Amino acid sequence: MFKFKKAAILVFSVVLLLPHLAQSQDLLTLEEAIRIALQHNYDIRIADTQDEIASNNATRGNAGFYPTITGRAGRDFSDNKTRNQFENEPAREIDNLRNNSTNASVQLAWTVFDGGRMFIAHNRLLALEKSGQLLTKATVENTVADISDAYYEVVRQARLIDALEEAIEISQQRVTITQEQVNVGVSAKVEVLRAQVDLNADQSELLRQQEALQNAKINLNQLLGRNPTIGFVSTDTIIVDKQLEYQVANANLIEANPSLQRLQLERDIAQFDLRAARALRLPTIGVTGGYGYNQSLQDPVIFGNTVGTNESQRQGFNYGLSLSLPIFNGFNINRQVQNSRIGIETTQLQYAQEQNRLESELARAYSQYTNRLKLLALEEANLKLADENANIALERYRLGLLTAIELREAQRNQLIATNRLINIQYEAKAAEVEIKRLTSELLQ
Repeated sequence: MFKFKKAAILVFSVVLLLPHLAQSQDLLTLEEAIRIALQHNYDIRIADTQDEIASNNATRGNAGFYPTITGRAGRDFSDNKTRNQFENEPAREIDNLRNNSTNASVQLAWTVFDGGRMFIAHNRLLALEKSGQLLTKATVENTVADISDAYYEVVRQARLIDALEEAIEISQQRVTITQEQVNVGVSAKVEVLRAQVDLNADQSELLRQQEALQNAKINLNQLLGRNPTIGFVSTDTIIVDKQLEYQVANANLIEANPSLQRLQLERDIAQFDLRAARALRLPTIGVTGGYGYNQSLQDPVIFGNTVGTNESQRQGFNYGLSLSLPIFNGFNINRQVQNSRIGIETTQLQYAQEQNRLESELARAYSQYTNRLKLLALEEANLKLADENANIALERYRLGLLTAIELREAQRNQLIATNRLINIQYEAKAAEVEIKRLTSELLQ
């Protein structure tokens, strides 16, 4: 009977796993996952496009350094009827009075001095380009952090499955031992039923855990920008870097965090806006030039008593110099200067606010990190004790020196200790990843 149950359980488990076994189960390392994400993650690809736009905008032409040259051409036609009435003379009427004209020109306009605003604009565009690069860097680092968390979540869920499978193995041995004890008459059938109930409960928990693992893999595939049903196998260890120091991390935060660097650039941009507003008080000097051609043909026309054709043609160059100086515009320049100064103050406040927020996040992450390292050492020692206790309990149960309830308690204590250690390792790694994200060390 027991062999039949084991066979049924095995078949049932294989049926459940068939959809997943049909897919590729290649080993996926964290480094490979990050490589895939750098190529396919949608957030990174969108950030790259925005970065490219900022790079395209950072040109001297966009800042106004170069002249503009415009070509125009046109041809017009008209068909009219005229009637001229002179005193003491009969009216003169002309039908189909046609007129056509052709014109073409090339015009140049060039601002040679605008108070330095074009230089300010170019520097501002370069700052915006660098800001876009920092935004892309921040997006990449955040995505790498998310991928690391998602990857180690897959590792965690897989290890929890391993722990459950070990517990199920003990439950299966318990069923076997109890059945043998019933066969020799030293135990009651109710003990076999109780052991089978506990085994079924463990297998039910395993099915739930397999679902959690599959969901974790789907989440990771989503971050990698690929089909969520792609199967893979992760590594089975979580190695925590135990050498992180708070003072070093805090110094790196101030120096390398892309969010703070972007706010520093925002302060520079606000300074450029102030300089551009002040430059509005200076004159603007420009040069213009062009070449034009114009021809007009009208047929017929009346010159006194003569009816004939009127044709005119003109072509040639034109050039000039222009100067404009703002004298009064309703104090708008003063208003823009004042707003620019307020903008500088705002960016300084935003920088201080972001620095405070990031330092607080770092302090929380480091507090969790140090606490989890202490718990990690404790749980590693505790798991050794739980494993030893479970092995002794199983052997004592085999010899009939321990009750089923006591064996079950030792088994559950071992599973709980294993789960606690796995969860602590994950939490310690998550804190490590967060510290490295804040200090811009993930990509290193």
